[in-house]
Amino acid sequence: MIVATIPVASLARRLAGPREAHAFRSGAAEHALVVDGSRIYDMPEGFGARLLEAAQRGGPAAERELLASFGLDREPAICPELQAPPVRALALAVSEHCNLGCGYCYADGGSFGAQAQQMPWEVARQAVERLLEGEGGSASLAFLGGEPLMNRKVLRRAVEHASALAERRGTALRLALTTNATLLIEDDAEFLAEHGFAVTVSIDGERELHDALRPTRGGGGSYERIVSRLTPLLRRQGSPARAGRASLQASARVTVTARHRDLRATLEHLMALGFHSVGFAPSLTSRDPALALDAADLQALLGQMIDCAREFERRLLAREPYPFSNMLAAMQELQRGTHRPLPCGAGAGYLGVAADGAASACHRFVADPRAAMGSVQQGFDDAARAAWLESRHVDRQEPCRSCWARYLCGGGCHHEVLNRGRVACDFIRGWLDHCLGAYVRLSAARPDAFN
Repeated sequence: MIVATIPVASLARRLAGPREAHAFRSGAAEHALVVDGSRIYDMPEGFGARLLEAAQRGGPAAERELLASFGLDREPAICPELQAPPVRALALAVSEHCNLGCGYCYADGGSFGAQAQQMPWEVARQAVERLLEGEGGSASLAFLGGEPLMNRKVLRRAVEHASALAERRGTALRLALTTNATLLIEDDAEFLAEHGFAVTVSIDGERELHDALRPTRGGGGSYERIVSRLTPLLRRQGSPARAGRASLQASARVTVTARHRDLRATLEHLMALGFHSVGFAPSLTSRDPALALDAADLQALLGQMIDCAREFERRLLAREPYPFSNMLAAMQELQRGTHRPLPCGAGAGYLGVAADGAASACHRFVADPRAAMGSVQQGFDDAARAAWLESRHVDRQEPCRSCWARYLCGGGCHHEVLNRGRVACDFIRGWLDHCLGAYVRLSAARPDAFN
């Protein structure tokens, strides 16, 4: 099935313009997203035209005046100055080496362009103890690579050490693993379930498509090897974990390239394998430039994402499962009224740790001096973290500061923006515009759905 696409030029005209509010429809009715605070209101017919006229006539000041005439003015919700919070989440690159040769890998096969290496136990121990040096609260520890199961011994030892330390200090510990699943064994699945891991499996869809994108180092396909090893993991979804831990969650993550022509078929294929959550991430930074999406590819991707979203909406109204995690996350964020000056916690409460112990803004910035933030041996560099947050605030980014989607988007993935620019802005605005309309419809028909 080829999904009809939305012309980028007409999309840009429709979604650009006012910056203090965004007018959208949920069918026959008109609504407004007030940008600061991510507040959604039902509006009288013609509001969108009045908002556009105000923006063209007098810019943000005129837009705010119009909003005030409807009683929609409030104190600003976004703080212009950010303080670096305590680090409460770490992602450990326990293996800077991988047994696959994915052409789009931003980590250059896990080694980040350097010699492949494994994290020693001493570095993992220091990272865990840095993370859990405080009492109480909560903390998150993730394991990535490369392929983290290539350093299984250190991974497991770090988990046991972190679990014991968190229990002694009264800290709620969340654990996560991103894996290609080619090395997964029954005992791994048991261990991950016991500790209540959130496991993300990188898999790109149907056999032929997946094998073309995620070959082994030797050039063969990896699909059959992955699928044959998933059963022990997937059957433990929801199984009881240690006291105080959530049950095991297993999700599929698809890196979307121009070769993906029918995301709904891919999503439903992964559902059939047994995944209870499936998410799509566009390939914007890629070792193979041919696999990085351009504007035309993103136009096609938007049409495919909206096709999946419409099926999600239909299934939700029919009270049928449809585990499209991009859509569910968007609905939950709109329900909470999420508004943020950054896209994620990178450089704030979350850091990546390289195999040698160097800390960076996130797991994508291993060995990148632009985002260096100390080490687990010497301590995290709070001055570097503060400078990062100051420079990356969405209100200091162009053209973000004049975009209505800025506090929902947060400015986009730092790594992708710094390495590729803002090629995805029209895609993001188009996706959010669709999600806003769907949220209004679904919250009216299924007010229980996103609590």
